[in-house]
Formats: sequence, structure tokens, C-alpha cells
Amino acid sequence: MKSLKFAADDGSARPLHLVTKEDLAVFLTVLDPAARAWVEASGFGAKSGEIVLIPAAGGQIAAAAGGLGGRSDRLRKRFIVASLRGKLPEGLWRLETELMDEDLGEAALGWLLAGYKFDRYSSSSDARADLIAPADIHFSRLETIAAGEALVRDLINTPASDMGPDELEQATRDLAGRFGAEVSVVSGDALLGANLPMIHAVGRASPRVPRLIDMTWGKAGPAVTLVGKGVCFDTGGLNLKPATSMGLMKKDMGGAANVLGLAYMLMESNAALRLRVLVPAVENSVSGASFRPGDILTSRKGLTVEINNTDAEGRLVLADALAMADEAKPNLIVSMATLTGAARVAVGPDLAPYYTDSDADAAALEAAARDVRDPVWRMPFWNPYESMIEPGIADLDNAPSGGFAGSITAALFLRRFVTDTSRYMHFDIYGWTPKSEPGRPKGGAGQGIRALFEALPGMLA
Repeated sequence: MKSLKFAADDGSARPLHLVTKEDLAVFLTVLDPAARAWVEASGFGAKSGEIVLIPAAGGQIAAAAGGLGGRSDRLRKRFIVASLRGKLPEGLWRLETELMDEDLGEAALGWLLAGYKFDRYSSSSDARADLIAPADIHFSRLETIAAGEALVRDLINTPASDMGPDELEQATRDLAGRFGAEVSVVSGDALLGANLPMIHAVGRASPRVPRLIDMTWGKAGPAVTLVGKGVCFDTGGLNLKPATSMGLMKKDMGGAANVLGLAYMLMESNAALRLRVLVPAVENSVSGASFRPGDILTSRKGLTVEINNTDAEGRLVLADALAMADEAKPNLIVSMATLTGAARVAVGPDLAPYYTDSDADAAALEAAARDVRDPVWRMPFWNPYESMIEPGIADLDNAPSGGFAGSITAALFLRRFVTDTSRYMHFDIYGWTPKSEPGRPKGGAGQGIRALFEALPGMLA
């Protein structure tokens, strides 16, 4: 796991002044005349991501100023400070700013996230500037968040050749070993004996055997079960995806990666809860053993599902895992999955759409999301669409025709498998940053987990 931490203060840190366009004039007045003349001569205008290095009398770098832009820039961009890190020379820096505490926390977290690089297959290394932890922030919590995010990114970025069901199980065992959690696994044909038939059906075509990974941690407190879609690669099955759609399918285990990243945060912070993580880990492949369009599968819940598209497999493996989670009646179940293209059409790659029937849980989550700059967007469990997931010859349809409300109907499908637990949240995430942004390089991404980490204590109080 990446170590994204603040540096120890050895007394050599130089100031990095964070300056908004609105405060530029005031900032210039606090500089000594020579420094002010230098900054003015450089043309520094506090534009978003702009840097000016300020020399001392002897010519060495004494300080730097980084631009945060105007109010509209700060509303439109996250982690602007992250864009400054790579522009500073090596050495130790400290933030100088009049930002409110929550904005200072965002700046510090952005700096940590800017230190992430997926380097498993590369021998190159980047020299980076280091930051001492700003005063008056919970820096160890930010380091925990950054480490959890790095875990998510690493898992998603790893290609399917090195991140199949075996490797995803091992990643879970490694995480459990770090915190003394327990792991049990049901795999291969044993899934049938354990009444996990849809996980078996989706994964049986691959030589990399399907499995249900079950990790538990904590002895006291409210019970939370996280369920993450672990489709390690998705060809679409017999409804084969085109090449353009299959190219990113190493990220189809992004739900599993995100719940494991969130689990890391909760365990590292010693959260007062009983945590369970369920990951149905499969590869949706093509062979003579593939499940077929037109098949009818019987789920763990006893509900029958008509298969109208083998590329709508994620909801099938999640359904069995959710049914298992529901049997224990925890205080809260949260599922996360890279489930539908419809969600991307609706809200794009940045926002994490989520579903819940609890207005109180939604309010708590959205307040937390604003605080930690982890945007989420509530979508409706729209009951009038229930008929869309009911085919003529089975209880449920895994791929309703018509093309409308694809994310909503998938969420309604999953909700059918949570009947005994009163509080359920589902996240239909993308798990990927398609274009590099400050603190968010192109590649795997955590979505919604910082908001959940912030919100869960209040939600479960």
C-alpha cells in the first residue's frame, strides 16, 4: 500500500502561500518590498494552479505563492492545491493561508493525493516536494483517507491478468491480516452447496473460479455490511461487449475495490462498529459453460431471474451477496458497484449516484460529502418502475427492455434482495477518472467512500 504521509518538521520548511484572486492585493501588502516587487514583476495573478517562487536576498528560494483562482474556479475544481505540488522544487514546505479549516483540510488532502502514482509496472520515480502537516487539522485522519484511496486506485489500476478472483481474495486477506480481521471464502462448485447459485452461474465459464469473500472485523457497536461487486473482468459473456466497451473492464471490480478502501479507513481509525465486507469475485467469460440469454436462475433469496442479457451480470452476483448480508439483519447495508452505463449518462464520471429510502441517511451523507469534497448525488428508488423489472415467466428480469431508467431499475432489482434490513444504500459508481485532474490521475478512483467514512459515525449513532 502506498505511503502518502506528511513529512516531519525539521525546521527547514519554506512557506507556500495559498492566494486567491480576491486576496491577492492584501497578500502583496504583507510581503517585504523586494519580494513584492519580484511577485509583481513575475506577473503572478493567483490564477488556479499558478506558482511563483520567491527568492531570498542571497538568491536561494525563500518561499512560494500558489494561486487558487477566483471563487468560480474554487467552485468548479477540487484539490487545486494538488496541482501545485508537482511545480514546486524538492524540499520541505508548509502551508500559509487564511483558509477556513475545512478548506485547509481539502488543501492538505489534495497534497497527499497528488503523491499517488501507480508504479507497479514502472521503474521510474518522481522526486516530489514534501509538506509538513498544517496545524489545527486532523492530519492522521487525512493520511488514513489517502491510504484508503491509494488502495482503491491500486486495485482498480492493476490489469485483470494480475487481478483476478484469486488476487482479489489475496488482497482482502492481506488487508484482514493487517487489522486482525477474519476471512472466509466459498469458491467453485462449493458455491452451489452454500446456496450462492448466481455467483456460481456468472463465474463458472472462467478457469479462474468464482468465489464469495467474507471478511469480518470488530466486536462491538452497530453492524455495517459493505457489499462490493468484484467482477474482475467482464467480457459481457455470450452477449459479448465490443472492443471499445471491453477495454476498461479491468475496472469492473471497482465496487469491491471501493468497499475494501473504505474498510481500510474504518479499521485503521478503529471505528466503533462491527464491520462485514462481502465481495462476490468472478470473471464473466465465454466458454461452453457460460450462462445464456433466456436462462432462468434461482437466487439465494429464492427469487427467479430471467436472463435477457449476460452483460448485466453484476446485479446477479450482488444479489446473492446482498441476500446473505440481509440474513444477518445488520444496522446498515451498503453496496457499491460499477453497475450501469446509464448512471454515467445521467451524472458523468465525477459524481457517485446513490440510492436510499432514508431521507435522514441521505442528508447525513450529503453533508459529509460537501465537507470532504467527495461529490455524491441521490437518485430515486422509484417504485412505479418496479413493473419494469418483472418479466412474464420469472420473478425478475436482469435486463429490462426499453432502454429507460437503467440505473434506477438496476437499483430496484438489488433492493428486492434486502428485505429484512431496514437501512440499505446502493452506489452505482464509475470507479475511474477518465482525464487527469489535480489529485486525481487518470485511472482507478475512489467514489463515495470519503463521504461514507465521514458520515457513518453520525448515521449509526
